[in-house]
Amino acid sequence: QVQLVESGGGLVQAGGSLRLSCAPSGRTFSSYAMGWFRQAPGKEREFVAAISWSGDITYYADSLKGRFTISRDNAKNTVYLQMNSLKPEDTAVYYCAAVNGKSPKWAVEEYDYWGQGTQVTVSS
Repeated sequence: QVQLVESGGGLVQAGGSLRLSCAPSGRTFSSYAMGWFRQAPGKEREFVAAISWSGDITYYADSLKGRFTISRDNAKNTVYLQMNSLKPEDTAVYYCAAVNGKSPKWAVEEYDYWGQGTQVTVSS
């Protein structure tokens, strides 16, 4: 069983930056492709970014390209989401997810494990 713990959320003004971290435990981290999703109140959970197990392949939601960057450090057993130029519409609970295998995935249903989420609030 993989347990995922997100951190780094908080309150930030529009235009600011945050870096989220996700630290899986329980299994070899490098065996999993990882993803970040978010869910705003009253909306469905949506894809943000994903990264392959080796870190050489990344996917982004089109609307977030250029502002968000996903990365991972397998030696530190951590995956990151750097979020820049934040907007009020980025306000959501952000979730880290893991899927067994090398390739990153796009869809919620393709992921095997989920964290509890971390709140990101962007004020205008």
